[in-house]
Amino acid sequence: MKIICIGRNYTEHIAELENEKPVDPVIFMKSDTSILLKKQPFFIPDFSKEIHHEVEVLVKINKLGKYIDQKFAHKYYNEISVGVDFTARDLQSKLKAKGLPWEKAKAFDGSAVVGKWISKDQFEDINNLNFKLEKNNEVVQQGNTKQMLWKIDELIAYVSQYFTLKIGDIIFTGTPAGVGKVNADERLTGYLEGQQLFSILVK
Repeated sequence: MKIICIGRNYTEHIAELENEKPVDPVIFMKSDTSILLKKQPFFIPDFSKEIHHEVEVLVKINKLGKYIDQKFAHKYYNEISVGVDFTARDLQSKLKAKGLPWEKAKAFDGSAVVGKWISKDQFEDINNLNFKLEKNNEVVQQGNTKQMLWKIDELIAYVSQYFTLKIGDIIFTGTPAGVGKVNADERLTGYLEGQQLFSILVK
């Protein structure tokens, strides 16, 4: 399986990192070893002193697809969740300054938290879902999928132009404003429409 991540999909997050608003979705990848194993803490890697949390809504692909029409994109996923795209911001800044790829800052082992999967059928509107991240029981990030520059079905159609989507592939749909540094002994908890879907300890 592969993890396809969307960058710069929320206007306020683009502004907080002083990035340029993209014309098309920004795509980057994480490896399968990026997934943080269940019931494991997240260990801050030695190569970074500035690991940031980025909470996101996740979509799990349930059928093979290529060049998917947007009007049929809803048929390619049944389950959604929330997760964290951990980012070595200091390393990413250095790589970006040199025009180099981001993989070392984004796709390192354990950098992708995947919450519990739940059926999308329990929600009336996928494009109006509240989600949030708490750090030690205080809200540090919150957003709504209606704030996305490109909605979930648009992303699936766009991504499938470049990559064949396979069963089990995961799409990270972008993060809202409020990203910030994580420190040892903090607990991160993610919610979708009030449902807790993950809780991890930082070490």
